[in-house]
Amino acid sequence: MKLKAGLMGGGSWGTTVAALVARNAPVTLWARKQETVDEINTHHTNKRFLPDATLPEQMIATTDIEEAIAGMDVIIMGIPSQAFRGVLEMVRPHIRPWVPVISLSKGIELETDMRMTEIIDDVLPGHPAGVLTGPNLAREIMAGYAAASVIAMEDEVIVRELQKLFSCGLFRIYTNHDVIGCEAGGVLKNIIAIAAGMGDGLGAGDNTRAGVITRGLAEITRLGVAMGGEPQTFAGLAGMGDLIATCTSSQSRNRTVGYELGRGRSIQEIIDEMFMVAEGVKSAPAVMALADKYGVDMPIAREVFEVVQGNSTPQQAFRGLLRTAAGAESDPG
Repeated sequence: MKLKAGLMGGGSWGTTVAALVARNAPVTLWARKQETVDEINTHHTNKRFLPDATLPEQMIATTDIEEAIAGMDVIIMGIPSQAFRGVLEMVRPHIRPWVPVISLSKGIELETDMRMTEIIDDVLPGHPAGVLTGPNLAREIMAGYAAASVIAMEDEVIVRELQKLFSCGLFRIYTNHDVIGCEAGGVLKNIIAIAAGMGDGLGAGDNTRAGVITRGLAEITRLGVAMGGEPQTFAGLAGMGDLIATCTSSQSRNRTVGYELGRGRSIQEIIDEMFMVAEGVKSAPAVMALADKYGVDMPIAREVFEVVQGNSTPQQAFRGLLRTAAGAESDPG
């Protein structure tokens, strides 16, 4: 018997994942706006987020939480990090016991510094929690380009079944038991992508971008391991793979924020023009709080934090990084 999936969120990545799952199993997508639901059900499109994509006809959308949750075998959360808990609380009255909940979000809750799977455990105790993450640009996947991702859960039996649910065509899914590492990689790379974008906006060149990515990966790995992740995770799709895609693609929202900052625009001006969330901007304070909590030095992330908070400029940030003394490559900083 096929699993039935409920997916919360009608943004670009949530819609893309629902379209992928629809090829393997019945899926119902929940979105807040009635016009989004009507467009998906009637025209099989979501032009605001995926302007060139045609969605599977068997994919159903609804604004009714109960319809999207009740009777489902797996719940997928395509909700931005700062709204994640609120939507989970809406899910709670309708979800059956022990149903797995998978996060697509790459952020940290500001009030608690919690990862999304920690929020799942907090709001829905007893429900196996996992994360789907990796170098996944929604528009490329919908256009049919090959891509790879990771689903991470502690339960090896459940994760193998969910691997089949998400795998489709040229979208290749790997499994991992390191939930902390996979989730941390997805969160932390957003900050480094803003730094890479700032360098591009300043016209810093390919060598600078390579340096930011490489030293950024070192920062991500240090904090991720301190949080409980495994070092090898950060050399894989959830670490290096996601970092490269996010730091180099013009489709990356976080790199775009950095690029526009590098061109001299204010953070508020940039955010006001975006209708999709750049998680790195939202998560920067929480990432710095985690770095302080675990005593991890993150000079690139700290400079980005100061810029997005309005306390510094991209030019000052890069000058600050150049003033940092360089020791052995294995050293912090």
